[in-house]
Amino acid sequence: MPRLFTLLSCVVLCLGWVRLTQAASDSTEPTLQKVWEYAATSQPIAARNILDDLEGIDPRTKALADLVLDLARAPISEGDWAKIEPALGKLAQGEDEIAVRALYLQARMHQVHLLKPNYARAEGLYLELNERWPGSHWAQLGLVKLGLVKLFALTEPLDVGQRFAEVDALLSQIEEPTLRRDLQLQMGWAGLFHQRALDDVLPYLIEADKVGGMLGITPEDLLIQIGELSFRAGHLAQAKSYFERFLREVSSNTKRFNVRQQLAAVNEAIAKRESAE
Repeated sequence: MPRLFTLLSCVVLCLGWVRLTQAASDSTEPTLQKVWEYAATSQPIAARNILDDLEGIDPRTKALADLVLDLARAPISEGDWAKIEPALGKLAQGEDEIAVRALYLQARMHQVHLLKPNYARAEGLYLELNERWPGSHWAQLGLVKLGLVKLFALTEPLDVGQRFAEVDALLSQIEEPTLRRDLQLQMGWAGLFHQRALDDVLPYLIEADKVGGMLGITPEDLLIQIGELSFRAGHLAQAKSYFERFLREVSSNTKRFNVRQQLAAVNEAIAKRESAE
């Protein structure tokens, strides 16, 4: 898929494709919804044409929608940046739903839309978002994005334990199950990347599995990963449970043979442990 269309879909998804109008009128709302439908199906020109023809739409809603579509024109040039980033900052000065979303997008611009990301600025904006609208969906989503920066992008702190302590502090403020799941999954994988002890890694992956619906990994692959890591960590009963669950829940998969072999190895290890006791 072309980068432009991929980025467009991501931007529209991050905005939730929800009603961005503050009750402009019932007659215009379906048309505004059509803008997001076209945008989400990689038809940015059609989305722009409809948006330009809209009448009676709230000006702040129209301004944010324009900026969202501007962000879809990847890559962002210096001229585009000079136009879009301050405009988002201006919208973010309000106290409405438009301001929340604008501040989130402003932070994302500093995180992902610069050749050399400005992580410090992005962190400041995410924290501002959380301070101004604590507990909101966008503040919590911002904490997830900030957590990813701290886990993978920053070179400091060098102490891995301190790095994870900072992200755990962010996780403690996230209440939405799916957002907690997303950060927990990444914390598990980051733990493997940073070579943390498996007993420190597994709890994050297990909690993510309880919610389900992950992006970036299939549920069956996560079951296998937890089973294999549990086996390596010596948690034989836990490994057995996850491998058996895979075989029970996944009826057709080319990995079933390998999982059966893994389960046989686990059962053999359990038998040896029991005979030695």
